[in-house]
Amino acid sequence: MNEQSNPGQQQVQIRLDESKMQTTYANTIRTTTTPDEIVLDFGLNLPAQGQDQSPAMVFAVGSRIVMNWTAAKRLAISLQQAVGAYEARFGPIEVVPPQQQPGNG
Repeated sequence: MNEQSNPGQQQVQIRLDESKMQTTYANTIRTTTTPDEIVLDFGLNLPAQGQDQSPAMVFAVGSRIVMNWTAAKRLAISLQQAVGAYEARFGPIEVVPPQQQPGNG
C-alpha cells in the first residue's frame, strides 16, 4: 500500500500459513447459491459406463468452498485478472462444452 496515496493508513504485513494446505486438481466446478452465500464444489469429471453400457460421466467432488458474496466478487475479479493476463500472453482460451470435448463420443 502506498502511504502517499492513503495518508493516515498503516501498511499491514500479511503472512501466509501454508502448513495445513492441501493441493488438489479439479477439471470441473458445480455452483450452488443462497441469498447469503455461494457454494463451489470442485472436482473431477471421470468417464464411466452407465447401467446400459452407454457413456456416462461421474463428478467426483474433491473440495467444497463456501463463501459470502463479497468474497465471491473478489474471487471473480482476481480470476478475471489472471485469465486476462494469461490470454494476453498466450492467446484466447476456448471453452468447449463437455459433450464436444475429446473422448466424449
